[in-house]
Formats: sequence, C-alpha cells, structure tokens
Amino acid sequence: MVRRTKADALATRNSLLDAAEHLFQANGVSRTSLNEIATTAGTTRGAIYWHFKDKADLFNAMMERVTMPLESTLESTARDASSNVNPLLLLRDSMMGALKQTANDDQTRRVFEVATHKVEYVTEMQAVRDRHLQVRNECVAMTEKALREAVIREGIQLPIPLPIAALGLHVIIDGLIQNWLLAPEAFDLETCGRGTVDVYFAGLGFDLKE
Repeated sequence: MVRRTKADALATRNSLLDAAEHLFQANGVSRTSLNEIATTAGTTRGAIYWHFKDKADLFNAMMERVTMPLESTLESTARDASSNVNPLLLLRDSMMGALKQTANDDQTRRVFEVATHKVEYVTEMQAVRDRHLQVRNECVAMTEKALREAVIREGIQLPIPLPIAALGLHVIIDGLIQNWLLAPEAFDLETCGRGTVDVYFAGLGFDLKE
C-alpha cells in the first residue's frame, strides 16, 4: 500500500473543495450529494469523511478559503485602529478590498454566490447558519471598534448609536455584494461601493481627508 503524504492529503482536500464549489454553484447545496462531490473530485465518499464531518463542515471549509483573508484584513484594521493612521481610512480600505476581491476573483465570486443564493438553512446546514452568524457578529464588532477609534480621533458625536452605525456599514457592504451577484453587469461594484460608503461616512459626520 502506498503511504499518503501530507501533500497528497491536502491535494485531495482541495480537490473536494473545488468540486463542491462548482457543483454547489451549478445545482445548489441541497441538490448536491456528497457522492457527486467525491466523483467530480476523482475520489471516494470515504475521502470526504476523512477530511470533513458532513456537508455543512465541507461548506464552511469552502467558505473559509475565501473569507479568512477578508476577515483577517478587517481584524488587522480593528487592531491597528489606534495607530497614527486614520482608522476611518483603514476601515474604508478594508471594505474596498472586500469589494475588489469579490469583483475580480472568480473563486470569491463563486463562493459568495453559493453562500448568498444557493444554500438553504435547513437542519443539516445548521452549522452553516451558525458560522454565518458568528462571522457577521465578529465583523460588526471589529467595524464598531474601528469606528469608535475614528470618533475619538475626530472628536465628533455620531447621529446614531455606534453599534447601529457599525451594523449599517456592514449591511451596506453585504447588500451591495448580494445585489451585484444577481446581475454583475448592472453596476460597477467597486465604484458604487466607494461612493456609497463615502456618503455613509459623511452622513455620520466624518471627514474623509487623508
């Protein structure tokens, strides 16, 4: 018997995730079986259970391949918000980075389309819903931290409570991505996103000068 190396195992795992991405996008998550994923990946159903607990675990791993870099960027923004760099500009750059990656990276676009339009939060996918809520809450919390530092820096008083301001910004970015995925030709995601976010910041009373 040939021993499988860590590189072999990683290659199999990535093949399964790649297959899942394309099948989920084409057929929807609920209509895609683990057998179909294994066959498309050129392996067996047993290989899936070697790497993943169930379909929800596989789905979350697929999501993490593209969302972890975006979450890390936002986390870095929140962590560096108290530095000499304007925290508002750091936050805006983070948001624009997410829109740019969505608009220009095929894998990110594919995965976000699956997560937005191709999944149902049925019982077997409860772990996916839990992960979605966890990421949402963490992103809003990090956004709130960056906004708080910006408020302190500029010495302003927001017209709405800080938690609502942070949630509103998250909803803007999330909503832009969801609507763009429905019809990418309808508007330029990066241009529309920057304009919308800048107007939102101005409405909160921030000065966006460097």
